[in-house]
Amino acid sequence: HQMATIAAGNLLAERNGKPYRPFVYRDLGSLVSLSKFSTVGNLMGNLMRGTVFIEGWMARMVYLSLYRMHQRAIHGTFTTMLIMLGDRIHRATRAEIKLH
Repeated sequence: HQMATIAAGNLLAERNGKPYRPFVYRDLGSLVSLSKFSTVGNLMGNLMRGTVFIEGWMARMVYLSLYRMHQRAIHGTFTTMLIMLGDRIHRATRAEIKLH
């Protein structure tokens, strides 16, 4: 999110002949979701010193939260809420097994 904001600002700066704003990458960790079966990750940042390894339910909740934050940044709050409602309806009405 921060990189995109700085990149957009730098494009406008280029257009107006102004200096660029530097971007400094900060690794905040990574998350891997293996469908509904498992989620693992490591978090880095200001919460504690070093790296925190997470897995299972907690990692899944962090992953889903980050996923929804990205959807909101791209689509906006209202559309993301509609997407979430659609996901709930789909989950409630889909068949657990294929019938053909």
